[in-house]
Amino acid sequence: MQIRIVKLDASGKEDFFRLHCDQNSAGGCFCTAWWVPTWEEWSDRTPEQNRELRRQLFSNNQFDGYLLYDGTEPIGWCQCCPRDAIPKIRQTYNLVPDPRIWVVSCFFILARYREIGLAQHFLDKIIEDLISRDVTHVQGFPKRGKNLQADDLWTGPESIFVKAGFRLEQDDECHPVYGLHLGTKDGI
Repeated sequence: MQIRIVKLDASGKEDFFRLHCDQNSAGGCFCTAWWVPTWEEWSDRTPEQNRELRRQLFSNNQFDGYLLYDGTEPIGWCQCCPRDAIPKIRQTYNLVPDPRIWVVSCFFILARYREIGLAQHFLDKIIEDLISRDVTHVQGFPKRGKNLQADDLWTGPESIFVKAGFRLEQDDECHPVYGLHLGTKDGI
């Protein structure tokens, strides 16, 4: 494997869509769930509407994440951006606005690349990049519970946040909030 991680920009739009497609069982969301104002609106949307919303985000220079590659093949995606850019996250978790906080809010890795530690590597490299961009605080929102399936882990598995040094900021039986202060990587 030739693993590399790239911050999404205009040059990666086609790779984003190559990854987010029906063939990869990812042709429905296009990582727009957090961008739709409410969960009720989200449940009524079609894949075509989500794809169009993603295109609109790109036309507005909203490149909200990182692509994971094996050589030239896109094999993973992580949504990561300033938290206040996506108000639904704050509303969902009852958080106060803070423009300094970034979020790691979605993970997707092709099935054949799962269970080999790539999600942890991906998160660690994203943290390194955020530090180089002078981001000081990042949050993650893993789902918790028994018998979670791969589809339940779209916000990332709790274990990778814990291993990366994130600390519990808001406990919840199913939807905890984890945070990491990036100045020291000692947590908050």
